[in-house]
Amino acid sequence: MGRMNLTVGFDLDMTLIDSRPGIRAAYRALSAETGTYIDADAAVTRLGPPLEEELAHWFAPAVIPAMADRYREIYPDHAIEPTPAMPGAREAVAAVQAMGGRAIVVTAKHEPNARLHLAHLGIEPDAVIGWLWAEAKAGALREHGAQVYVGDHIGDVRGARTAGALSVAVPTGPCPEPELRAAGADVVLPDLTALPEWLTQYVAAQPVAAPSGTAQPVAASPA
Repeated sequence: MGRMNLTVGFDLDMTLIDSRPGIRAAYRALSAETGTYIDADAAVTRLGPPLEEELAHWFAPAVIPAMADRYREIYPDHAIEPTPAMPGAREAVAAVQAMGGRAIVVTAKHEPNARLHLAHLGIEPDAVIGWLWAEAKAGALREHGAQVYVGDHIGDVRGARTAGALSVAVPTGPCPEPELRAAGADVVLPDLTALPEWLTQYVAAQPVAAPSGTAQPVAASPA
C-alpha cells in the first residue's frame, strides 16, 4: 500500500518564530540611523503584512523602497540573535518530516533573513520561499503540493484557501481566534504544540498515495 504524499507549509513570523524582539530592535536601529521616529512597540503588534506597509506609517512614499532595503541590510545584525522559536515550532516541523512528509516555509519575509532565523534556531524545513504575502503564497503552496498551510494571520488563511490547502491557524500573532475563524480557517489550534497530535489524526483520515506513486486527492478534515 502506498503512503500519502504529505506536504505542510508554515508561515514564519509569529508562527514558527517570535520575531517581535528582533524586529523591535531592527526598527529602533533604523530609527536611530535615519533620525525618523518609529514606534517599534506599535510596529510589532502588526506583524504579518509586507515590510513596506509598516514603513508607510513612518516614511514618505518616495523613500520607502530605500528604507526597506536598508532595514533588510541591518536586520541580521539586530534581529536574529534575540528572536526565539515559538513553543512547539521545532517539534511541529519535525513531526511532518517524521511522517515522511515535507515541511516548507512560505513567508512574506526577505528570504535570506528567513533562512538566517531558521538556521540560528536549528529548524530545518525542506524548502524556504520568501517575499510572498496572503494570496500570493498560493503559488508556492501549489508548486510544492502543500495540502496544509499553518499560519497566524488572516493573510495566511487567505493564502491557504487560494491554494486549495487546508488552513490551520494558530492565534499566536496579531489575529485572535474569532478573527481567524471568520476569515475561513478550517482548523484553529491553541499553538504549535498541538500540531503533531492533530497532524497524526489528519493523516490517518486521508487516502494514501496510489501504488503507481500518483497521489489520490486529499480531502479536507473537519475543524
